[in-house]
Amino acid sequence: MVLPKRHFLPLIIFSITVFIFYIYHHSSIPSSIPQFNPNFTLRSPIQNPNPSPISPNFTFIVKVLAFNRLDSLSRCLRSLAAADYLGDRVHLHLYIDHFAIANGSSAATVDQKLLESHRILSYADGFDWKFGEKVVHYRTANVGLQAQWLEAWWPGSDDEFVFVVEDDLEVSPLYYEFVKSLIVNFYYNASNYSPSIYGVSLQRARFVPGKHGNKLHLDDKTRLFLYQLVGTWGQILFPKPWKEFRLWYDKNKAKGNRPFLQGMVTTGWYKRMGERIWTPWFIKFIQSHGYFNIYANFLHERALSVSHRDAGVNYGKTAGPDSQLLDERSLDFNILEMRSLSSLKWFDFCFREVLPGRVVRNIVEVEYLLHSLQKQDSVFLVNLFGVQDALASNMLCHFERLNIRNYILMGPPSDFLFDLARRGHPVIDVDQFISSAGLNKLTSHGSSFDAMKGVLVQAYVVKKCIENRYNTWVMHGNLLLTSDLLIESREHNNDFFVANNLELFYAKSSSSSEKVWSNGFVSKVIAMADSLARKDSPPHGSLSFVYVVTKLLEENGARIERVDETTFGMKIGSGNDRISSLGDKKLVYWSTEMELDSIQKWLEELSLWSIDSDLSCTAVVCHQS
Repeated sequence: MVLPKRHFLPLIIFSITVFIFYIYHHSSIPSSIPQFNPNFTLRSPIQNPNPSPISPNFTFIVKVLAFNRLDSLSRCLRSLAAADYLGDRVHLHLYIDHFAIANGSSAATVDQKLLESHRILSYADGFDWKFGEKVVHYRTANVGLQAQWLEAWWPGSDDEFVFVVEDDLEVSPLYYEFVKSLIVNFYYNASNYSPSIYGVSLQRARFVPGKHGNKLHLDDKTRLFLYQLVGTWGQILFPKPWKEFRLWYDKNKAKGNRPFLQGMVTTGWYKRMGERIWTPWFIKFIQSHGYFNIYANFLHERALSVSHRDAGVNYGKTAGPDSQLLDERSLDFNILEMRSLSSLKWFDFCFREVLPGRVVRNIVEVEYLLHSLQKQDSVFLVNLFGVQDALASNMLCHFERLNIRNYILMGPPSDFLFDLARRGHPVIDVDQFISSAGLNKLTSHGSSFDAMKGVLVQAYVVKKCIENRYNTWVMHGNLLLTSDLLIESREHNNDFFVANNLELFYAKSSSSSEKVWSNGFVSKVIAMADSLARKDSPPHGSLSFVYVVTKLLEENGARIERVDETTFGMKIGSGNDRISSLGDKKLVYWSTEMELDSIQKWLEELSLWSIDSDLSCTAVVCHQS
């Protein structure tokens, strides 16, 4: 039996009273917090199933990739054999590529290449590896560097790890003890585990692939950090991400896709060298899946793995070692000192710092979130209720292009929302937020209450933004910016800016707007939204944040600037004619009833569709910090 709405009235009134009391009680939170709360970090819902110090099935395999450089290979193998393996069983697999036979090659040339290959095989066969199994794989044809990497490993289990070593590398005797400590600390320790980490690089970080990115700069106290870039000069790979990559590669290669990523130096490499190299594929995969690599900062250009950059696929002539090899004689710190994952810094392809795991679930955490944003004077609050994942992803790509770094995404709990947080986007779990405020029962009666949840959270967040001296833009995800409104917001003289049909609202951080917002204004928003939600036929569009807040601001005599929405923005899908130019429009918007395919076609015609089939950006856009 369905009860009349009046039967819920006492519960609604009680819930609103509780919420208002909660807001009043927490209004005593200090307006200045010295630093970001270190405990306010998302632990992924995907936890490592094996919390033990290390699995009894732990397996470590060294994969050496060789071709025709005997001197390089012998130096590499000697350094590997000189390492301390702590009594563990460690396997060695050597992959020796076959030489290519060009048409018209003379018998003498072929004989010479055979002699070189057989010398390498003889050395590999006779090399003494006393730590575990040694396997030599001699190819029957020349496959090149890409296949050497990609076909070297298919993980036998989630406890199998590989160290991929090209033959011109030299490793430190300390490398294995360091790597095993990292695996124990960041893979098998559930409190430090993150599914975002795909491996460990032993080389020194020395390259930023994003064009116009920041320079590599780390302070002397930073020993470990996370960086998206793969390190091919001594890379340890974790099993799950590598399997995922191989399947992703197979799908994209079979469909004729290419690993083009605008704004990346590596795309230029691929255009010149094509399938001779593999890293552009892996970099595109990392970018689309939001993965990171562990690096070490040993100072003074030291590393546990050094490339001698001998002549080969990557170098026309030998360039010499890229770093200084770290050994016991030069060790002036505790190499096995490990820190918690939450204390490490994360960097993207532009070497911009990323802050993963910011999920707001209650009122107090809003304060911490605001203090984690960049020190700018404005912020966007984006409502993702009812917004398709593809449109939200496309919007974030445009935020990157416009260098909009201060934003907060709010929506119902979903795998997509939490994945955005994992990748470094700040989000608000609206259901948890409302529940923590004692309004969870209020949200369970009809679709109009879903709209109410958004209104209530937006009202409170705007209040906190104003208190923390942030100008605030509130927008819906069914809208795409074509210019940076954060910059233009400084030109507004009035405290509030409203575009009703666009669901766009601006609140200036000023003493007068703070006075309006702090004088019981949020409780009035709650009461009005509740009143509208209980009507059998509320006015169209009335259960929106912009509608409710505008009505209340008018009652308070606030200064509101209204815009001509037809000149400010362009509505797509409103006619049959395609439009090829935006002119001076600051945004485009569309009806919430419009189909995704139709929206995509319009945005593609306007060159505003910036994601691929993985819902990842087709470009990396760097803006120096």
